[in-house]
Amino acid sequence: MSVKAMMAAILQNQMMLRGVHSLTPTDYEEIVELMIERLKELDLHLAAREKTGKDKT
Repeated sequence: MSVKAMMAAILQNQMMLRGVHSLTPTDYEEIVELMIERLKELDLHLAAREKTGKDKT
């Protein structure tokens, strides 16, 4: 099982525990994919900001 599939399964389980039963497995996979993309973007942004801060010193 891939990491993305495990993350989708965990997300699905947690949402169901909170009463959300209307999403499909594909919905959870898409949500996980979007989360990973946004985390990558945030990581790049923070790395650039850190580099910019070091350049000024």
